[in-house]
Amino acid sequence: MSDVVSLSEQLTDEEWYAEIEQIGNRDGYFVPLGPHHGAAFGDIGEDVLVVCFDTVTSAREGSASGLPFGMDEARRAGWSYLSLIARKPTWFRDPTVYAFFDRLIDDDFFADYETVIFYGAGSCAYAAAAYSVASPEAIVFALAPQATLDPEIAPWDDRFVQMRRTSFTDRYGYAPDMIEAASEVWIIYDPLQELDAMHAVLFHGDQVQRIRHRHGGARIGTELQAMGVMGPLLEMAVEGMLTETAIYRALRRRKDYLPYLRSLLNRVHIEERYWLTALLCRSVLKRKNAPRFRHHLELSEHKLLQEGKLLPSTSNDSDTDADKVNGPASA
Repeated sequence: MSDVVSLSEQLTDEEWYAEIEQIGNRDGYFVPLGPHHGAAFGDIGEDVLVVCFDTVTSAREGSASGLPFGMDEARRAGWSYLSLIARKPTWFRDPTVYAFFDRLIDDDFFADYETVIFYGAGSCAYAAAAYSVASPEAIVFALAPQATLDPEIAPWDDRFVQMRRTSFTDRYGYAPDMIEAASEVWIIYDPLQELDAMHAVLFHGDQVQRIRHRHGGARIGTELQAMGVMGPLLEMAVEGMLTETAIYRALRRRKDYLPYLRSLLNRVHIEERYWLTALLCRSVLKRKNAPRFRHHLELSEHKLLQEGKLLPSTSNDSDTDADKVNGPASA
């Protein structure tokens, strides 16, 4: 385990980036990769390497310490890390990044580790999948990844028009092809996010497991990190004990995560599903002091009374009412 580091939320992005550079140089090295990217390597553990991709924004949101999540988790667990950081969303489509991974391959850098994990979310999940080809037998965690933004393949994704002129057809280009040598690929996505779901199905192979996390939303990486889910999953992957069942079991922590519960509440409220709204609010209020849920419980009970319906007594309520709204964990 390395020394505990926490970066202030009051830092500007430039000050934060400078702090990451210093941490990398203390732990191992920091390499600027052109004007838009940098790589921090922490030579901490001999057996495990976490290769993580972040933008400055996602890294600052991703952990309580203010460090990039993968860097933070690796330092806590006593693993080595290679943290790639983009100053803005670039999908890491940059010749300087290609050249950096080419050098790592030429130096047999990844062969020094028994377990190599590639991790990222969103645009950074694309990069984690695409660059995992550099380390055969790696484990890949890609949270809501894009497979490509090539308009010839994904013309239906109109969210990132600023990337339309960026090539996704040259080196390290089409992410689903780059994962062929990986030992495990865990694609975690929200099936209610239509475009994310369309990208997810482009990843296929015997090593690919697609995990559906309903209501994870566009910020699924930040949510799973805040829920305390991702750290234990990385540890299980390192120990060779990670399964689909284990992930869905870990995702049940969402029952105590208020942003997730608010998403459920918004859904059933908009759909005017008063019975389910009331059950959800009761379940939440058993565990939390949540005025919004109390308000919606009262509204729902009033609506149900107008329809001549009564809820069962609270003694019959189940702790899994939130899952009744959402469906099974694997749905």
